[in-house]
Amino acid sequence: MKLLHTSDWHLGRNLFGRRRHEEFAAWLDWLAGTVERQAIDVLLVAGDVFDTGTPSNATQALYYRFLHRVAAARCRHAVVIAGNHDSPSLLDAPRELLQALQVHVIGQARASAEQEVLTLHDAQGQAQLIVCAVPYLRERDLRSAEPGESPQDKERKLLQGLAGHYAAVAQAALARRAALGRPVPIVAMGHLFASGGQTLDGDGVRDLYVGSLAQVGADLFSPAFDYVALGHLHVPQTVGGQAHIRYSGAPLAMGFGEAAHSKSVCLVQWASASGDAPSSTAPSAITLLPVPRFQPLARVRGDWPAIAQQLQALSAQHPLPAPLPAQAQQAAADTDTDTDTEPNAETTPGARLWLEVLYEGQELLPDLRQRVAAATADAAIDVLRIAQPRLSAQLLAHSQADESLQTLDVHEVFERCLAAHHIPDAQRAALRQTYAQALHELQQADPQAQ
Repeated sequence: MKLLHTSDWHLGRNLFGRRRHEEFAAWLDWLAGTVERQAIDVLLVAGDVFDTGTPSNATQALYYRFLHRVAAARCRHAVVIAGNHDSPSLLDAPRELLQALQVHVIGQARASAEQEVLTLHDAQGQAQLIVCAVPYLRERDLRSAEPGESPQDKERKLLQGLAGHYAAVAQAALARRAALGRPVPIVAMGHLFASGGQTLDGDGVRDLYVGSLAQVGADLFSPAFDYVALGHLHVPQTVGGQAHIRYSGAPLAMGFGEAAHSKSVCLVQWASASGDAPSSTAPSAITLLPVPRFQPLARVRGDWPAIAQQLQALSAQHPLPAPLPAQAQQAAADTDTDTDTEPNAETTPGARLWLEVLYEGQELLPDLRQRVAAATADAAIDVLRIAQPRLSAQLLAHSQADESLQTLDVHEVFERCLAAHHIPDAQRAALRQTYAQALHELQQADPQAQ
């Protein structure tokens, strides 16, 4: 049996205002092809299918076209759980229809643990795999709020709630296996933050709970779980040194901090003793399959001489394409386009390098943007962001004309507001906590539920 573990697609996500529709389409085409070439039996998607709870129609079309293609392949089952970026009701809405395609969707915590335990069957109708499909568990699924709670009380209750939920699904899965009377592997899914997990600058990993609470250890997961497929962290990694408990990582770079990192999906295999029955419930092999880079990204940093040298090298690696003959230009202009995908030469995967420039010199360069533009004028390079992170706030004020809300995160905007209104330092900690709570409640809301 072959299982493919993926997560954190974040379909619909932009990068500093640049649309990535074609890049996501290329990723899903590669993934569907991999499912077909590798003869995958079960596909797992461990949350954050979409980047927001209100994905566009074109973005949703990518998702459903992919599921249709996978269902038409040899792949017997796909299991999809919601992450913290997803709308639970949006994912759950078509679940009965998708069930007919053997696509099992769990958008939100069910009333009982038994309802999150799936028994998947092979082509002969024999039980092949038990999946504990635990979606992202929201605070309301884990604890009841009480007046006067301290952050320590909240964290203790969150961890107790997580432990209780996973213990319940493990018990239900063991009971299911006992009823089957055969050694069927048990796989758990989850969307959470494991303690010690690695994140990267600008990867968009959002706090699951207020104050970064409820980071769990490997001991959260029952020994009954033969493999644990996690989502939320974008860097491929194991948990607590346990090879069978792992994050697949995001398939695409979600920020320039991931530009130099390799992406992969997890292929998990069970050897067969006879027929389709696995010889052991433990996986016989876990392999990382590298994901191609569909859109080149790069980050250059340093003082101006260092940046200029890096820009020169990148310009040589990404020259402008030779101009098309007049006849070819006319043919391209006459070609019909698919308005649903809105193709754009600037966002065609691989067409141009997307670049971030981080100036770390001590000297203020008012003409930094002009220098970068001149250095990349003769190259197939789009500069998406220029930042000067080491400058003091006074110097940064000179460059704010080049900033926009797309280059700032919500916490940076709030800090600017505190400074602009001269809020005393003694009041800022309480205001930050209140703001974090309001932001968290906004992110937890399900706009598709009504």
